[in-house]
Amino acid sequence: MFHDLLWLAVLLALALWAAGTGRAGTAFPAAGWQEVRPESQGVASPSLRAAVQHLDDRLQGYGGSRTLVIARSGRLIWRGPDCGVPYQIHSATKSFTSTCLGLLIDDGKASLDTLAVEYVPALAAQYATVTLRHFATMTSGYHAQGEGYEADAAGRSDGGDAPLSPAPPLFAPGTRFRYWDKAMLQFGNVLTRIAGEPLDELFRRRIAEPIGMVHWQWWPYQTSEVPILNWTGGMCTSALELARFGHLFLSRGSWDGTQLVSARWVDQATSVQVPASLPNDDLPRSRGAGIYGYNWWVNGVKPDGTRLWPCAPPGAYYANGLHANVCIVVPEWDMVIARTNDGRADGSANRPPDIDEVWNAFLGQVGEALREVPRVRDA
Repeated sequence: MFHDLLWLAVLLALALWAAGTGRAGTAFPAAGWQEVRPESQGVASPSLRAAVQHLDDRLQGYGGSRTLVIARSGRLIWRGPDCGVPYQIHSATKSFTSTCLGLLIDDGKASLDTLAVEYVPALAAQYATVTLRHFATMTSGYHAQGEGYEADAAGRSDGGDAPLSPAPPLFAPGTRFRYWDKAMLQFGNVLTRIAGEPLDELFRRRIAEPIGMVHWQWWPYQTSEVPILNWTGGMCTSALELARFGHLFLSRGSWDGTQLVSARWVDQATSVQVPASLPNDDLPRSRGAGIYGYNWWVNGVKPDGTRLWPCAPPGAYYANGLHANVCIVVPEWDMVIARTNDGRADGSANRPPDIDEVWNAFLGQVGEALREVPRVRDA
């Protein structure tokens, strides 16, 4: 009798833990998302509306909250009127590239320590020691020929028409962090060769189709070197679809009981992989020390000792692209937040200069909304 009572107590404790985390009641959208009252997921509607209004106020002229999607436990508690409109999400695509790396590692085709030169012999002279880990953490030092859209003090520019033609390294691999699209384009090239197929086909078969992600396209990047290269900044999709991708990661790579990408990879990719002690390079967007994983941004602690988003849980992480395209995952809240946008119509700016403060304040208000209402699910 004692053992029976003890077993029942254990089961009750597990049930209470699951209810508290929300995982026992997690939904996985089929053709569409289930939409519920915020209060059914423990979120106060007035405070949630105030948080959304904050985005409208701070992102005025940048699309505001019109595409915003918020899901808790796989159920929509907020959807903007344009959340189904597809946009190019720019560098948020990098998190999709990283996921393809995870699939290749799961398949035993590569490891984080795989040398890129094994698949691209042209790297032998200048990049013989660069690994997939270096590419995924933006610490490769890779540079290429061709002019581009952003130059450093030495006149070296990003982007351009020849990302696969190596130029002298920016720095020794693993010694600095530099957010550099030329490196990502070569990374995509290496992964494509390892996969033996275009990355969009790998992603479609292994991820998009199982999670019901239908309205998306991974646009190619045209260069003078090769007819088509899978561009690591070319994903075009909607916030509703992007939220599915985020929900897969929230569920640690599992979709309705089927493991699509390993939980180990999800945990690694969304944890800090660039130590705060590693120097950032000299470009304003090269700020990944302490807050960058494997092509995911992480709510870690920066070199100055402050957290990226002090008002958000430390486990939060996000895919991030030009024009404030984001997919924010907050495991502690069982929540995914997605927003897409095409930038200002006049082209004068792509996002406010204090965008981290904008997201921090928004998430702080969402946290307040969570604390105001006991969590009672819809029947």
